[in-house]
Amino acid sequence: MAEVAPYGTWRSPITAAMVATAGVSVYEPWIAPDAVYWLELRPADEGRNVIVRGDPYGSPADITPQGFDVRTRVHEYGGGSYLVHDATVFFSNFEDQRLYRQELAAAPVPITPETAERAAIRYADGRVTPDGRWIFCVRERHEAGAVVNELVSLPTDGSADPVVVDHGADFFAFPRLSPDGATLAWIRWDQPRMPWDGTELWLADVDGGELRGHRRVAGGPRESIFQPGWSPDGVLHFVSDRTGWWNLFRREGDDGRNLTPREAEFGVPMWEFGYSTYAFLSDGRIACTFRAGGVHHLGVLDPTTGELLDLDLPYSSFDPPYVRALGTQVVFVGAGPAASSQVVSVDFTSRSVDVLRVSKEVDVDPAMFSMPEPIEFPSEGGRTAFAYFYPPTNPAYEGPHGERPPLIVESHGGPTGEFTPELSLETQFFTSRGFGVVSVNYGGSSGFGRDYRERLYGQWGVVDLQDCVNAARFLADRGDADPSRFLIRGGSAGGYTTICALVWTDVFAAGASYYGLADLEPFATSTHKFELRYTDNLVGPWPQAREKWRERSPIHSFGDVSCPVIVLQGLEDEIVPPEQAELMVGALRDKGLPYAYLAFEGEQHGFRKAEHIVRSLEAELYFYSRVLGFELGDPVEPIEISNLEQGPGGPPATVPDARNQR
Repeated sequence: MAEVAPYGTWRSPITAAMVATAGVSVYEPWIAPDAVYWLELRPADEGRNVIVRGDPYGSPADITPQGFDVRTRVHEYGGGSYLVHDATVFFSNFEDQRLYRQELAAAPVPITPETAERAAIRYADGRVTPDGRWIFCVRERHEAGAVVNELVSLPTDGSADPVVVDHGADFFAFPRLSPDGATLAWIRWDQPRMPWDGTELWLADVDGGELRGHRRVAGGPRESIFQPGWSPDGVLHFVSDRTGWWNLFRREGDDGRNLTPREAEFGVPMWEFGYSTYAFLSDGRIACTFRAGGVHHLGVLDPTTGELLDLDLPYSSFDPPYVRALGTQVVFVGAGPAASSQVVSVDFTSRSVDVLRVSKEVDVDPAMFSMPEPIEFPSEGGRTAFAYFYPPTNPAYEGPHGERPPLIVESHGGPTGEFTPELSLETQFFTSRGFGVVSVNYGGSSGFGRDYRERLYGQWGVVDLQDCVNAARFLADRGDADPSRFLIRGGSAGGYTTICALVWTDVFAAGASYYGLADLEPFATSTHKFELRYTDNLVGPWPQAREKWRERSPIHSFGDVSCPVIVLQGLEDEIVPPEQAELMVGALRDKGLPYAYLAFEGEQHGFRKAEHIVRSLEAELYFYSRVLGFELGDPVEPIEISNLEQGPGGPPATVPDARNQR
């Protein structure tokens, strides 16, 4: 029989060490005639990224030798950090950001010049011409205090320096060569737009390593073009949201024919390079992933008839999307509620499905995993918002009769992002100990069309906050959560929403901010180029809307915060600098509120090293236990919590009462 024990005190086999070291992150597969390649992020190896080569018939083998870390810093978020051409690998090395060429079983050789300042010139999202002589890719130069993005070409043997082939826009992405190598397609856009706001699709004729006849063929300030690609017969395709939804188009004449005219998203926000939502089979059909009604699908489209066949595979999440195809083989990364991300190969000739790599393999009873419940709930102004609810789940325990569990409200980053229903050991770390977790896709999230995505424009810190509060209230009204023990956590933009919730509402008993923003004004000048003008749309144009930026900066209202906060920060974060965390900590200290601050050397925007992932998760759990006043079933290393009033035996003398939004 299950043991009766208070929620939050349950013992669990899902430890922080398991979350950090049970496996790797798998992403960016690449399909070649000889094998499938993919990247693995390995927290147990100092957060190093390694190219791996595998096939259905043998064990995967590392391609990247020790001393190299395959990761680009273009846009800081990176992506598109390697490519494969005829069994030759080209990759960006994190330490110096130079491009390297590597023949199989040979040492990598740099093919771009060394820079005087470390990592000052960066490369991403490259493609090799069919004859193997040239690479076309995105380059980002950090020189004399300025950041310049451009499209370049360079010889694959490194015999000459890169040459600029397009410039003048703020950003470039998706340089894609036609099958005969005669034409290059790419997208470009300017600030203050982000790539999901408006981009332009360009074409040019390829002349060796040069481009001739540059011409814009689609897109604009209110049309987001995503992932240009070429069919085997040389016809340009692209994803556009001109209908209000990211649909797949085939270029015909001066415009394009919509191959998927439906309320579904065949594109995603381009936070990183290398995303791919569709790929061509040799018979002309198109393998594609899409989102409809909040549900993820992987299907095969017949562009002639418009028939879209949903593949019956045990995956409910393809995020980020990495769909590749060659001949009759499709490779993708998929996940599900009880399955971590996997590199999967599907062969339409043999009808075989092979899992080439599972990101995390854990010896845990599947009954321990909390299954996500998709929920729709009402929010302000008659809006409907969306979330996934994970109830407390542990077959060894049940809560006391009449007690309702604490609820952790998760706010995703971006804020143009999305929670998806896939196995997250981090979420299960909490649910298996007796916490409920609700992952909120607030207004502004992707996956629900352009109108939903733009709900946040001018309303950041308002709509996201309201939806997070209303998700918690919805679950409390259903009897699934204790309203006196609402908690909120988030990273980056999710950290900003967390801080807003703690300052401008009395709904939450405590919160955890991972590298979150507290003051928007420094963000106007101190963040990286990619997001430098993002807040112009989310709040208002800078500096004209300076007062609004100040009003939306919770640091100026910290006198209103009335609950404990734990702040976690990487000290090498170029996106949300450590000064933001220090502003919060100083305000909490001045007010005398309970707080904890953990800063991690060597971490950027998101923690990659195993020891730091372990420490942050255990610290957050310990912080909640002290604030809510219960003893943990699984002891963890304590952290210092400043200003925490101690009662008998150590827990706080008082626990916050049920709270109401101001």
